[in-house]
Amino acid sequence: MQTATQSDPVTVADYLAAEETSEVRHEYLGGLIYAMAGETLTHNQITGNIYLALRQHFKGKPCRVFMSDIRVNFHIREDEYYYYPDIVVTCDSRDTHPRFVNFPKLIVEVLSDSTERVDKREKFFAYTTIASLEEYVLVSQSGFEVTVFRRANGWQSEKISGPEATLLLASLPATVPLSAIYEGV
Repeated sequence: MQTATQSDPVTVADYLAAEETSEVRHEYLGGLIYAMAGETLTHNQITGNIYLALRQHFKGKPCRVFMSDIRVNFHIREDEYYYYPDIVVTCDSRDTHPRFVNFPKLIVEVLSDSTERVDKREKFFAYTTIASLEEYVLVSQSGFEVTVFRRANGWQSEKISGPEATLLLASLPATVPLSAIYEGV
């Protein structure tokens, strides 16, 4: 569960400086800082499987895929946000900062008990304000179930489930079998 680590607003500069030396990752939401929960083995395995599948897909292509330690930076009105998605893909040559992405094309979050509500609601509404984002994917840890939201479909949800199913990432384009996502889990 996320909890604010302070009551007074923190500047972006102070947040970025503190994050450089912090042993715990924090997300920044318009002046408030939230500590991130640790990952489970299952969460980490699923995230790694998705990263590996996408990394292999992008070999020799201009898109780049990152996991967990790279932030997404964006604005909602005058407020600045920094989130750590589980997976982020950028295909934009303007993304040159070494620690965060400004122009994500795809964001993937692996759901856990402590983050599911935030991933499904707060992050969904925040991420869908990012003009470059084309797909937002939520992956269940408890079984072969993935939910995809696409800008092209007005952010309507599409559920994919079952060990024989395949996840279509239309924005890339790429396909990832759910059996590959859940391999070793």
